[in-house]
Amino acid sequence: MAGHADRSSDGWIDRPDVRMLAVVSATLLLSALLWFNYSAVLPTVVDRWGLSGLQAGVVYGAFQAGYLLGVIPFGALADRYAPRPVIAVGATVAAIGSLAFGAVADGFLVGTALRFLSGVGMAAVYVPGMRFVSEWFDPGGRGTAMGVYVGTFSISSGLSFVVTSSIAASAGWRTGIVVTSLLALGAGPLVYLLGRDSPDRASNGGGFDRSLLTDRAFLAGVGVYAAHNWELYGIRNWLPAFLVSTAAVGATAAPVATAGLLAGVVTAVGGAGNLAGGWLSDRIGRFRVIAVALACSGTGTLVLAGFAWESLAVLAAVVIGYGFVLTMDSAPTSTTITLVVDDDQVGTALSVQAFLGTLPGIVSPVLFGAALDAGGHALAMPTLGAGALLGVGGVYLFWSATGTRTRAEETVDVAD
Repeated sequence: MAGHADRSSDGWIDRPDVRMLAVVSATLLLSALLWFNYSAVLPTVVDRWGLSGLQAGVVYGAFQAGYLLGVIPFGALADRYAPRPVIAVGATVAAIGSLAFGAVADGFLVGTALRFLSGVGMAAVYVPGMRFVSEWFDPGGRGTAMGVYVGTFSISSGLSFVVTSSIAASAGWRTGIVVTSLLALGAGPLVYLLGRDSPDRASNGGGFDRSLLTDRAFLAGVGVYAAHNWELYGIRNWLPAFLVSTAAVGATAAPVATAGLLAGVVTAVGGAGNLAGGWLSDRIGRFRVIAVALACSGTGTLVLAGFAWESLAVLAAVVIGYGFVLTMDSAPTSTTITLVVDDDQVGTALSVQAFLGTLPGIVSPVLFGAALDAGGHALAMPTLGAGALLGVGGVYLFWSATGTRTRAEETVDVAD
């Protein structure tokens, strides 16, 4: 590992690593408002544009496709040079694409193209930000720091649902998209002006190392991450529409606004789930946390599909608990990957993880939409839970492939 400065004597607030975690997390908070602002107004856009369930899933999937196109090149740039300027440029591109979506998109084709552009920009934000965090934090506290950073994504996603749907309810869906996009425009200047690179950052990487694609431990970690994303992106895209379809939400005075608010709370609670998962993983072992979280969330989708949900209070309690466990495995998975690869390949490894592991995030919303067209939510929801439950088996493969490869000072990472 690259050396890290001794920060144990610094006050918590005065520690430079904590300050940089705050800067990069605030940057992600603003940028991630874009990821689900379309999903927050999905029922309205479907109605205005006359989209089928399949087409609505494709518009969402276009963001993921753009993200995948850019994630490996931008991760390699973060290894070779530094994450901060990469993040700043990407955040600006993502915000401009989303702003154009809210201002001029008028149908399936234009909407798909602009969401794709926004996704390309976001590829330069999220994974390079994880590289940035890993440079500033020692292995013993990296899980907690990663939990804070990744948890910010969940909090921002929740805010996106709440802010976008609330504004859309009074001023129209375009205004909701535009407002969140303007907020996101502040992310690039924030990280560029207030952030700084770690003085202990590893030497420049040598580009993509193809040995990653034959590394059993790395590939097993990617498989677990893929199972996580299959469920995560499917449910986050379709949760507002599912909630609107329930008797409890449908009986309210403003079903779309209620669904958006509840979906936002559920998604924001994922921030606490990420933080809890990262903190626990530093203490009781990463693989325990990952396996339990996937088992609970996979079961949760089956529960949601199995009841009529006539009580709003009961529905809210169940989906909020589901939102907490849905994200608990993310930070431990990414943290473990940073510990089983060479330091100068961390950004590239996280990018390959994101590329391969996010492919299911394109497919699952589309499959969900097709299943919804064919048999309603009773058929569509289990398509997500099945992926998460398969991921539980992948955790064992990840653990066994990792074995003794982690260093002596990092034994907590594989303690099970």
